[in-house]
Amino acid sequence: MADGEKRLGLGVIGAGMAAKPHALALKGLRDQIDVRGVWRRDAAALDAFCNEHGFPAAASLDALLADPAVEAVLILTPPNAREALVAAAAAAGKHILMEKPVERTTAAARAIVERCDAAGVTLGIIFQHRFRAASQALAAKVASGELGKLFAVHLIVPWWRPQQGYYDKPGRGTLAHDGGGVLITQAVHSLDLMLSLCGPVKAVTALAATTGFHQMETEDFVAGGLEFANGAVGALMATTANFPGGAESLTLKFEKASATLTGGNLTLHWMDGRTETIGEASNSGGGADPMAFPFDWHMAQIAEFADAVRAGRQPVSTGHSALAVHELVDALVASAREGRRVAL
Repeated sequence: MADGEKRLGLGVIGAGMAAKPHALALKGLRDQIDVRGVWRRDAAALDAFCNEHGFPAAASLDALLADPAVEAVLILTPPNAREALVAAAAAAGKHILMEKPVERTTAAARAIVERCDAAGVTLGIIFQHRFRAASQALAAKVASGELGKLFAVHLIVPWWRPQQGYYDKPGRGTLAHDGGGVLITQAVHSLDLMLSLCGPVKAVTALAATTGFHQMETEDFVAGGLEFANGAVGALMATTANFPGGAESLTLKFEKASATLTGGNLTLHWMDGRTETIGEASNSGGGADPMAFPFDWHMAQIAEFADAVRAGRQPVSTGHSALAVHELVDALVASAREGRRVAL
């Protein structure tokens, strides 16, 4: 932020499990972000969160949205609580940065995106994997064309979530609360990153199942074949039934090099024999503790969103770009359910 530039006034809505990395990121961005208030329905939990992180508690949602110093809100609630909150924030003229996914269904997600467009407010979606240093380095190399044409894509999300303490919690793994299983709740980050680097998928063929590890309404295992619009082909495997869990891995096979992102590390194997490593390996929440990852990525995304609002431009990760992930998830689920190739 330029010297003398006003900090972005931010309200935070929701203070549950997903709020921890955001709180740490916001404390690290005090010179850029002014947290004007936090609101959560549970008053005791709200007070505990605000006391722990040193943020002011809002008297009510209406009071938070009525504060003229609040320019944007960060919505961290589960997806089943988003529609009314977005409607209220957009009506108040507040820009919105929101946790993934946009909503539980693509239709509801599209309605949110269209509402923000109509209100003239910026909508950003938290996909922090794009903001890892290694991901950004690979994105720059892809954009420059130095890697050549993309031929093949391999995506693996080998995560673990236990039944006890995770899926036993009310709503977890249900359509009504989460909107789906491993694809929309866990692998969604890797799917977004893949699309941002590889471009759109034109067709999929998939298998989905719920393994014996879990008793849940939705899928905990998906394998699929991908056909990209640019001619590349790919394969994915995403699961929360891989004890004890591991880091997700995205490998892109280009004409001149093979690039692998594993956690926060990028390895490039060039066809001319060179090997290049960028970034450093880190936890990504693939094990039993879903919050076991650094907050640096959130910090980078929140800072980029604040800069976008100040500059009057769209952020890197928008509601519109998130819709492409929703549509890919829908296609994979439909393919598995109907036993056929599905075109997007």
